[in-house]
Amino acid sequence: MTTAFKGIIAYPVTPFTQDDRVDLPTLARLIDDLVGQGVHGIAPLGSTGESAYLDDKEWDAVAHASLQAVNRRLPTVVGISDLTTRGAVRRARYAQQAGADALMVLPVSYWKLTPDEIVMHYATIGDAVDIPIMLYNNPATSGIDLAPELIARICREVPAVTMVKESTGDIQRMHRLVQLTEGRVPFFNGSNPLALAALAAGASGWCTAAPNLQAQLPLALYEAVAAGELATARALFYRQLPLLQFIVKGGLPTTIKAGLRLRGFDAGVPRAPLQPLTAADTDVLAGILSTLDAGQR
Repeated sequence: MTTAFKGIIAYPVTPFTQDDRVDLPTLARLIDDLVGQGVHGIAPLGSTGESAYLDDKEWDAVAHASLQAVNRRLPTVVGISDLTTRGAVRRARYAQQAGADALMVLPVSYWKLTPDEIVMHYATIGDAVDIPIMLYNNPATSGIDLAPELIARICREVPAVTMVKESTGDIQRMHRLVQLTEGRVPFFNGSNPLALAALAAGASGWCTAAPNLQAQLPLALYEAVAAGELATARALFYRQLPLLQFIVKGGLPTTIKAGLRLRGFDAGVPRAPLQPLTAADTDVLAGILSTLDAGQR
């Protein structure tokens, strides 16, 4: 199952209507566009998908609609993170029943968790389902930083955890993870500005929201690194770096939804307390996209 995940794994946003309801038809069109662009996998309900801002009924609806839209055309990894282990287990079981190929688990907590509590969290989720787990480390959003040593321990003690997404932006952590697991655990890059370094270091893929706005450059970067064409890869990376830096700095739901609107695709605005991109920053984003488009001609 793990080998099915590689390459560019795209995060769709969760569209909202003008009255702040999840917009499932628009979500299906967005996912169909991503599949048509040639990405290698779909990862709904991550940070980009505003999973933390959905209630259980909305989360279920988005998970089901996303998996229906993919319709087994690509591998899917569904983010099931929740504040409680019980809530994460409920989501994990729902995602499996709805057809997910794997689960992405980011530990989140109000109280600071001990290493044993984090291991228990993953083990309990793993015991509840029969599909693999992608361990997700993103302290910038979760407030919990999983050291490579703890990640390696989880991979040893929880058989369901078969791959790791590392989003700290520290390439040394990826090297250390390879050392600690003797290269047996595939790792994925979740830090957009680190894409070139991570892929060159042997990352199995890149989990990114960028394909919502520009899919061909991330895909070309992955293919160039896979082919050993590092000079080409560097050129491709630096062409898209301004966009990658902008969407990270401005917040993925905010910037991606603004960019989609500039592309003529209305996915609504982020859910409060997140706010839409300012007019000045929208102009900056428009300039970045225009430059990328000009380079594609």
